[in-house]
Amino acid sequence: MQSHALQLTQSRQHTLNLGILAHIDAGKTSLTERLLHAAGVIDEIGSVDAGSTQTDSLALERQRGITIKSAVVSFAIDDVSVNLIDTPGHPDFIAEVERVLSVLDGAVLVVSAVEGVQAQTRVLMRTLRRLAIPTLVFVNKVDRRGADPERVLAELARKLTPAIAPMGTVRAPGGHAARYVPYAADDPLFTGRLAELLAEHDDALLSAYVEDEAAALAPRGLRAALADQTRRARVHPVFFGSAMTGTGLDALTGAVKELLPAAAGAADGPVAGTVFKVERGPSGEKVAYARLFSGTVRVRDRVALAGREPEQEHADDSKVTAVSVFEQGAAVRRDAVAAGQIAKLWGLTRVRIGDVLGDARHVPERHTTAHHFAPPTLETVVAPRHAADRAALHAALTQLAEQDPLIDLRQDALRQEISVSLYGEVQKEVIEATLADEFGVGVEFRESTTLCVERVVGTGAHTEFIDTDPNPFLATVGLRVEPAPAGKGVEFRLGVELGSMPYAFFKAVEDTVRETLAQGLHGWEVPDCLVTMTHSGYWPRQSHAHAVFDKSMSSTAGDFRQLTPLVLMDALRRAGTRVHEPMHRFRLTVPADVFGTLLSALGRLRAVPHAPTAHGSTYVIDGVIPAAHVHGLEQALPGLTRGEGELESAFDHYAPVTGTPPARPRTDHNPLDRKEYVQRVTRRTRVG
Repeated sequence: MQSHALQLTQSRQHTLNLGILAHIDAGKTSLTERLLHAAGVIDEIGSVDAGSTQTDSLALERQRGITIKSAVVSFAIDDVSVNLIDTPGHPDFIAEVERVLSVLDGAVLVVSAVEGVQAQTRVLMRTLRRLAIPTLVFVNKVDRRGADPERVLAELARKLTPAIAPMGTVRAPGGHAARYVPYAADDPLFTGRLAELLAEHDDALLSAYVEDEAAALAPRGLRAALADQTRRARVHPVFFGSAMTGTGLDALTGAVKELLPAAAGAADGPVAGTVFKVERGPSGEKVAYARLFSGTVRVRDRVALAGREPEQEHADDSKVTAVSVFEQGAAVRRDAVAAGQIAKLWGLTRVRIGDVLGDARHVPERHTTAHHFAPPTLETVVAPRHAADRAALHAALTQLAEQDPLIDLRQDALRQEISVSLYGEVQKEVIEATLADEFGVGVEFRESTTLCVERVVGTGAHTEFIDTDPNPFLATVGLRVEPAPAGKGVEFRLGVELGSMPYAFFKAVEDTVRETLAQGLHGWEVPDCLVTMTHSGYWPRQSHAHAVFDKSMSSTAGDFRQLTPLVLMDALRRAGTRVHEPMHRFRLTVPADVFGTLLSALGRLRAVPHAPTAHGSTYVIDGVIPAAHVHGLEQALPGLTRGEGELESAFDHYAPVTGTPPARPRTDHNPLDRKEYVQRVTRRTRVG
């Protein structure tokens, strides 16, 4: 009966999965609190400073007053059930935002009326537009001293997109009396500007606007066109207000219901969904946060993880043992979750972030695209303060890597060192505090180093044949490596017939190619290249007369896994690679009288500034700087500018390293040294 009631409720209510995104300190968590209060979910509005907000539930979030992990909370707007996801604003935790984007129907981008468009604001909007996620813009803090809504509106059009539609104005900005006033639906100035904007994306509206202006400006028709183009992410309505005083919140809430699209999907269709967050419950059990795009998942259902090897799945690993859905501010246990909803699922012990549940063909392409933002650009070695905690540290970091795969846990068995990838120094501090508070492990970090990449510069090929020196493995593998455009990723192709040997052997080669490219000739990841398998060969399964399998006479997938790194590295040597370092684009606002001193400092940090722009008594300087020197600039800036300098920076691109390329210590069996490699893998095989 409960499952039936759930489906009836779903048929009466629409669901909207909404993300709140912003640069740090723009006020998105305060906005979330105000929305929950207006919907009657909470009786009292929490404070970020006091650590009493609903979505910042971690002790560390409350202590620091920042969002670290994404959080889901639900509320209703009439017949629309909104699953609101509050995301971190600090760039060090952009990985949390990336995972959330895969489950959104729409978004609210929060911008401060004081600080305006900031570095993270641009990164977020660029990604929202690229993914065509319907987005409303909310200019917050209109009641704060220094608020300048008109300046911010101009910045939105200049720095983010000209396709913005301001829906009102602010009276008495910069004080507690600030008030948002929506434009009247029949205001000719408003309707004229709106019609002109909408006509740019609608030929029918353009024709009506030219031929019959009165009909084109009819409020009802314009509102319908605005809703249509907002849902298709062609235009972005802009609202103003204050999360502290509540002004403008009614207009924003109405726009969320009217202008953003409800979740689609049939509850009676095949099961299809994506996992965007994994956490551990009180007993250490995995809990998966999943968005369902199709079908219904019930308690005791078995849910396949798309793309996993069948032999990896066991009966108990795929059985859902409990379900919670989000209702009126809380996660509530239910018997089932239906298409459109977000749920917490227990029982999927092998689940990972990014997994597709069920049939991947029923997940829209936009919701399966990974890596919307730049990867981490820093790396550090983490060591336990007490040697006896080494095993506990590895176990704890393994759990953290489940929740954030981009920390890319790497263990060097030779040096007994563990490395993690980072977006910034604040993330390092959070990891340290989490390990101490949740796992009781004290750690120390080495100084962060820059994560470079290697790009293939030419074409190289190599082949090793079975039963031919110096190949000690029962496999023939030939590989050709070629460069691919930046951002293309690693593509593996077959240049031989698929039926020429068992599929498991081809799969072993492909998987090993991808694993091996995590460490190129200089030890850095090779992220973009085309690898073609040009030769293949194996010895079929053979046995003695008494029918006992003889490994010495028969090829296995292990032979292909062990040979592939040797072949690939020789092909890579012939192709050649070049190390590239991450570069950040920066913007500096500094007093005009320190400009000369600052230029000298930028030169020492290998920054390349562009021509400055004068704004009264300040200069604004744009440019690029190696990621390795961003932290140094942050530390030096207060002293160079009497504490008046402001810095924004964000990853922009990779650039070739000049001079001697930096090398990264290897953590694999070093296929660049054949003798060492063969000794290690054969020793490991014998031990196994």
